[in-house]
Amino acid sequence: MFDELKEEKIVNKVGGRYKLATLMQKRLIALLNGAKPLVSTRSDNKMAIVIQEIMQDKIYLDTAGFVQSLEDQIQDMGELDEDEDV
Repeated sequence: MFDELKEEKIVNKVGGRYKLATLMQKRLIALLNGAKPLVSTRSDNKMAIVIQEIMQDKIYLDTAGFVQSLEDQIQDMGELDEDEDV
């Protein structure tokens, strides 16, 4: 179905099969609940969107097991920089 899932590259990218399954499940739920995709795709298939987000390093699991995006990380860093200026 999804060739990316057959390769070890996506498993290694997130740190194991358990983390991959967790990341995919949590992100899929977020997309089904109205979250905006972080990649451009012609497909409306939410699972395909999740896989592309992972392959393009757009999402990851943080140490607490929450889905984070590169955009969230950049935003958080910007807020830290603003706090330091005060």
